[in-house]
Amino acid sequence: MITPNPLFPGARIALISPASPVPETSQVAASMDCLTALGLDPILYPSCTAVYGYLSGSDAVRAHDVMDAFLDDSIDGIFCIRGGYGVQRLLPLLDFAAIAKHPKWFAGYSDITALHILLNQVCGFVTYHTPMPSTEIRKGLDVYTGDYLKRALFGTLTGDVPSCTPVSCLVPGSAEGLLTGGNLSLVSSSLGTPYEIDTRGKILFLEDVDEAPYRIDGMLNHMRLAGKFDDCAGIILGYFTDCTAKDPEKSLSLSQVFQDLVIPAGKPTICGYSCGHSLPSMSLPLGKCVRMSDSVLTIL
Repeated sequence: MITPNPLFPGARIALISPASPVPETSQVAASMDCLTALGLDPILYPSCTAVYGYLSGSDAVRAHDVMDAFLDDSIDGIFCIRGGYGVQRLLPLLDFAAIAKHPKWFAGYSDITALHILLNQVCGFVTYHTPMPSTEIRKGLDVYTGDYLKRALFGTLTGDVPSCTPVSCLVPGSAEGLLTGGNLSLVSSSLGTPYEIDTRGKILFLEDVDEAPYRIDGMLNHMRLAGKFDDCAGIILGYFTDCTAKDPEKSLSLSQVFQDLVIPAGKPTICGYSCGHSLPSMSLPLGKCVRMSDSVLTIL
């Protein structure tokens, strides 16, 4: 795996929007300001101000921004301004062979998971699962989230990365491998496509938001039947934010879903890791070799 050069004070960073539009123009300006406050030189790309229904511009506009940002050698890194929906529509339009020749720091999460998977697997780049400018950073970050974001930005994200929330060990044991995954909805919907996630020998990280337990059940079962839990070396379950049933008495809990579908794989599994659609949140290097030992995660 290639770890792209870390950012540095004054680094030119492309701000792109490959998924949903930013709701208000003022949020775009605030996103630029928060990156400037981090010592970076943000360059605004057209998709950040484009609107095409629930997308930040047409597929062509958004794909062009992704390609432009990677192929422009004056750009040091790429930050996705927000997630939402739409990245998977872009995948057939992207030239990953060309991107592979231009390793670059890249960050985002949620719908951006679709890009993380391909940048890791096809291009061989380490990428960063971090909070994003429009949805989190512009609002101000707590000390934990801000510290780990800066470590991801400036190349010091290594060693033990303790969760700031209580973690439970669902299956004890140790495992080591490349870190992969991200948002469960995107990971699950990659299955059966040319862009399918490969979990063989890897540590699989999953998180999600606004999905009822039966939906989480369906996606995890899809992954189980596809052999993704059998293939992986270990499993990290992050935040599952607002994933509760409207009528709990007529639903399984998430704990029961994990008990039925994840634990039987017998892979070392930790649950409740502070990463995903809530704050405080860890930044994680996808594609990097990590080690998990019971409830401790170490970036190697």
